[in-house]
Amino acid sequence: MGGNMNTLKLIGLVLLGMWLTPYAAVAGDFDGSQPLLCASMDIIECDAGGECFRVTAESISAPQFLRIDFKKKKIRAVGPSQDERTTMIERMERVDGKLILQGAEDGIEGVRDGLGWSLAIAEETGKIVLTGSGDEVAFVVFGACTPL
Repeated sequence: MGGNMNTLKLIGLVLLGMWLTPYAAVAGDFDGSQPLLCASMDIIECDAGGECFRVTAESISAPQFLRIDFKKKKIRAVGPSQDERTTMIERMERVDGKLILQGAEDGIEGVRDGLGWSLAIAEETGKIVLTGSGDEVAFVVFGACTPL
């Protein structure tokens, strides 16, 4: 009888391992170990007076898609109309199930459009929230990523 019980325990452990394995692989997709392609879904622009508006990526000259390369610490705009705009990831930290990326961007030379940004990636789902702030303006971008 002891042999049957050990066999049942072994089968149970194998089945449990098979059930948990896909979840472990998915969780690793958004932990900074592989490049991601991210898409903007909703964008909100707020001014210093507290007025906020839904806008499109095109209306604020923002890319619809971003490619994140964690090894090179670079984020690059992706798309047919995008130039090769890139920004460097200056800080990267894992906090409470999120991968937080931060940096600053000067923008277009000669234009006072520089801003600081922070990007939170949910390690479990790949959903993102990107915030950017500059001179009397802030942006909040909601979106999602997929592994490349």
